[in-house]
Amino acid sequence: MWKEFKAFIMRGNVVELAVGIVIGASFTAIVTAFVDNIITPIIVALSGNANVGQLTFKIGEATLKYGLFLQAVIDFLIVAVVLFILIKVINQLARKEEAEPEPEVKAPTVESYLAEIRDLLAEQSDASTKESETDIR
Repeated sequence: MWKEFKAFIMRGNVVELAVGIVIGASFTAIVTAFVDNIITPIIVALSGNANVGQLTFKIGEATLKYGLFLQAVIDFLIVAVVLFILIKVINQLARKEEAEPEPEVKAPTVESYLAEIRDLLAEQSDASTKESETDIR
């Protein structure tokens, strides 16, 4: 059972998935810090509230607390845009590798061999004709 578990864990997909989860968690922390420290202060400056999480909207007696939702939407949009750009770049690189196939070396055909033999025989014939002409003089 241990061997099966080890084989399962060592499969490429499982390892890649684990790496992706760790990188995703780290990336989420980066995006959250970006939103909390850069985007949120801009929203606070524009709205006049000290905390985006406390942004509210009143409808009669009801109070809609949309601040945390707004912050989550901003987080999501930033992650989505970055992932879109990343996937687009990866796809372009993959297409570029596919578009540059190695030049194929064509195998010689019977006709090309026969043409080469004909040319060699013609050269030998011309050379022997010139030698016999110089011997006669």
